[in-house]
Amino acid sequence: MAKELTSRSENYSQWYNDLVVKADLAENSAVRGCMVIKPYGYAIWEKMQAELDRMFKETGHVNAYFPLFIPKSFLSKEADHVEGFAKECAVVTHYRLKNSPDGKGVVVDPDAKLEEELIVRPTSETIIWNTYKNWIQSYRDLPILCNQWANVVRWEMRTRLFLRTAEFLWQEGHTAHATMVEAMEETERMINVYADFAENFMAVPVIKGAKSANERFAGALETYTIEALMQDGKALQSGTSHFLGQNFAKAFDVRFATKEGKEDFVWATSWGVSTRLLGALIMAHSDDNGLVLPPKLAPYQVVIVPIYRSEEQLATIDAKVAEVVAKLKARGISVKYDNSDNKKPGWKFAEYELKGVPVRLALGPRDLENGTVEVARRDTLTKEVAQLENIDQYVADLLDEIQKNIYQKAFDFRTANTTKVDSYDEFKEVLKNKGGFVLAHWDGSSETEQRIKEETKATIRCLPFDGEMEEGTCIYSGKPSNRRVLFALAY
Repeated sequence: MAKELTSRSENYSQWYNDLVVKADLAENSAVRGCMVIKPYGYAIWEKMQAELDRMFKETGHVNAYFPLFIPKSFLSKEADHVEGFAKECAVVTHYRLKNSPDGKGVVVDPDAKLEEELIVRPTSETIIWNTYKNWIQSYRDLPILCNQWANVVRWEMRTRLFLRTAEFLWQEGHTAHATMVEAMEETERMINVYADFAENFMAVPVIKGAKSANERFAGALETYTIEALMQDGKALQSGTSHFLGQNFAKAFDVRFATKEGKEDFVWATSWGVSTRLLGALIMAHSDDNGLVLPPKLAPYQVVIVPIYRSEEQLATIDAKVAEVVAKLKARGISVKYDNSDNKKPGWKFAEYELKGVPVRLALGPRDLENGTVEVARRDTLTKEVAQLENIDQYVADLLDEIQKNIYQKAFDFRTANTTKVDSYDEFKEVLKNKGGFVLAHWDGSSETEQRIKEETKATIRCLPFDGEMEEGTCIYSGKPSNRRVLFALAY
C-alpha cells in the first residue's frame, strides 16, 4: 500500500491527497466540497480535542452550545464581519419539501418560505453576542469564558481534505470582559495555549505573531496567529485568537454596569482551531512511506505483530503479549495487538507504517526463547532489539524520545528554510527557488502589502512577537521600516 503513494518530490499535493485517503483518515463525500472523516482520522481529532478541551478548562473556560442557524439580520449588524463572510455563506430559505407533481422525487414547497432567511453558521460571533445581551447586566456577570465544539460551513469553491472544506469541525471560544486590558490578556493567553498545544502535542514548531490589518479576522481590532511551515515550504495558519474590542457589544447593544456605577459596552475576544490541524500534522511530519504521528496524538502508540508458523506458537505468543499489553496499558500507553490471521506480517508492517504508528513490536518463538522483542521506530524507520522484562519502561522512554525527535526534525527544517532578505529581487528569488519563511522589511502600508501579494502571491503571515526591532528599508517601496515581518506562500 505504501508503494502506491506519490512521492513528495514528484507531486507534493498528490502525495498529500494519496496519504489522507490511503491511511484511512478521510474521503470526499457525496456533497461537493465536504468530507467524511473516517474512524482513524477521527480518532486523531478526538485526541486533539481531548487535550485542547483540558487546556481550555485549566484556563477557566466552560463549554456551551449555540444554534447552527443564524438569522440573516444578525450578520448585517457588524459591517466588517458581514463583508468578510458574505461570499462564503450557505443560506436556508425554506423549511419544507413536498412530493413533486410529476411523481419524481421531492421539490421545495414554495409556500414554506421563511420570513427571514437563516445563515448556516460560518462562525458564531453574532448569535453568541445576541445571546450574551441576555446574560450580562453588571460587572458581576463578567467575565464570560465560553467555548463550543461545533461544525461550521464556509462555501469554498476549491477544496482539499482537512485543509479547506465547505464544512469542517472546530472549536470557537467567545469571551466577554469588563475591561480592554482583560480582553487583550485573554487574546494573548489563548494564542499561547494554541502554541503550547502545537509544539508539545503536535510536535509542530510555530511562530506566534500579530496579523497585519489586511489579514485580520473580519470584525477584529487585532488578530494573533500561530504559523507553521510545511515540508513543501508553504505556511499554514494553524490557530488564531482575536481581540474584538467593543465592536460586537455595540452591534448587539451589550452593556453592563461598571463597579463605578457607570454604563459601558463589554469587551470581546474569539479564538479557534479546526480539523485543519490534521492537515498540519500530516504535512509537517509524514514521509513517502506514509504518516508519521507524534506519540501524544497517535490513536495507538504501539502495535504488536506476532510472527508464527503454527497455532501452538501463536498461543504461546498470545500469552506473553497479554502480559506486555497489561504492562504498557498500566503506564497509560495505548496499544493494539494484531493477531489476525488474514494478513501476513509483512503486509501488517507496511500498513502500520503507512498509518504512522510510532512503535511496532514484532514477537516470534525465537524472541520468546531469548526474552527479547524486535522494536521498529516509525520516525527513523530503524529497528532495535529490546528485553521483554522491562519493555514497558523501554517503550515509555522511546515514545518520549520519538516525540522530541519529530519536533526537532520539524524545527531544524524550519530553521534551514527561514531566510532574511534585504531586497525585492532577493525576496522573489527565495520565494521561487527555496520557499519557506522569509523575513523582510515592510513599510507598514496596506498598499505595499497588497502589491507584494499580487506580484508574488506571498502574504504577510505575521509580525512575530519575538522579532527584534531593527531599522531598515522596505523591500518594495524603499521607505523606512523598524522591523522585519514574516512572509510566505501559504495554504
